[in-house]
Formats: sequence, C-alpha cells, structure tokens
Amino acid sequence: MAFVVVALTALLASGLTMFSGFGLGTLLLPVFALFLPVELAVAATALVHGANNVLKAGLLGKLADFKLVLRFGLPAIIAALAGVYVLKLLSGMPELWTYSLLGKQAVVTPLKLAMAVLMASFAVLELHPRFEQLEFDRRLLPFGGALSGFFGGLSGHQGALRSAFLAKVLMSPQAFVGTNAVIGLLVDLVRISAYAAILFGARLTDLAKSREGALIAVGALAAFAGVILGKRILHKITMATVQRITGALLLLIALLLGLGVI
Repeated sequence: MAFVVVALTALLASGLTMFSGFGLGTLLLPVFALFLPVELAVAATALVHGANNVLKAGLLGKLADFKLVLRFGLPAIIAALAGVYVLKLLSGMPELWTYSLLGKQAVVTPLKLAMAVLMASFAVLELHPRFEQLEFDRRLLPFGGALSGFFGGLSGHQGALRSAFLAKVLMSPQAFVGTNAVIGLLVDLVRISAYAAILFGARLTDLAKSREGALIAVGALAAFAGVILGKRILHKITMATVQRITGALLLLIALLLGLGVI
C-alpha cells in the first residue's frame, strides 16, 4: 500500500504542479511521513524532489534567467544549510510526552511539533486566496532566497515562497519555469548532501538497500513520469483544486503529527 500511495502522489503532484514551481514536496512530505520517521520523510522528499528537478532543469534550464539564479539562489543555498542544522538539532531532542490514544501509544517530540506547525502554516498559505496576490519588491529577492532556502532545508517547504517572490519579477512564463527549476535543483543538491552528511552518515548505504530506499526510488520514478506527462498535456490545468487538496492534506497530517499519532 505504501508504494502505491507514494507512486500515485508523486506522479500526480509532479505533473500537476510542474508549471507552478511548487507542490511536489508539499504533497509528498505528509505522505512519506505516514510511512517513515519525520526526519527520514524530509530526506526522502528531498531525494524525490531533487531527482524531479534534475529532469526539469534538463528540459527547461536553458530558459532560466541566470542573474536571478545567482541573486536568489546563493542566499537560498546558504540558508538551506542552516535549516538542515536546525532539523538535526530538533531530531536529537528527547520526546516531550507520551500517551495512549485509541489503544495506540502516541509520542510527541519537538521535531513532530515543529513540522506540525510548519505544515499547518503552509496549509493556510495554500488555502488562503490572498497568497496569490502577495507582491514583493525586487530588492527583497536575496531575503526571499534566504527565507525559502531555510525552510527548504528544515522541512522541504521552499517552492511556494520561491515562486511567490519570483512570480513578481518581470520575466516570461518560460523564464520563470526555467529559473525556478534551476534554483530548486541547486538547493536540493545542497540539502541532500547535508542530510547525508549530518543526519544519516554511514547509515546512508544501509538506507539505499532497505524498504525505505525502494520507496524513495519508486517516488522518484513516478515523479519523472509526472514531469513528462505534465510537459505534454497538463499545462492548462488550473492550480486551484491542487492547492485546496494540498492544504487539506497538510492540515490533516499536521494534526496527526502534533498529536504524536504518526
């Protein structure tokens, strides 16, 4: 069941959200969190997201505005490392409390609470119509890069903020898609390397051979298929329904995480 759920989520999210610049990680993180420990779910999402961005950057990277890539991407990369460090600190903290819920032991940890708050916050952004009308001055691009990069390293929630800043810069839709893909790939490469070195270390080899590794591989392959499908036939689909589904799913998983159920 886990493989089917992850594959379908990655396929649909990758295709439907290809042209928005965000959504794959937002949808995948709560799904992975249903089957994996939270810190591993963040890393798994990053691996699938990174693999997806490799393909997108290969297909669309030539359209990128590389001045924007530098101005936005460099602060994002640096801040992503800070986000990974905070994730490491939270994952090493002891549990806050345990209790019994419907015959099952629920465990509440600082990391689960932090992720629950972040998921709920980004769910509100997804569901609130005014988020699409937010406007940012071009001078705030480095700040936007740092902000999105930090949350990218901490929880993977980077695409929505990145798109919100870049969408306000005067450029063609094609340049927006290409620029978004290249910046996303750079941040993913840095945070995946940091996850490997800081969070997992020598355990990375064992992870690759495990059921969890196979789950990640299935998600990545499904995301590849979604990009190809999205490039061909899904570019006219509205994002309104996708955003509502994403927001509702985030709120549900945030509640379950905050209660310590998953």
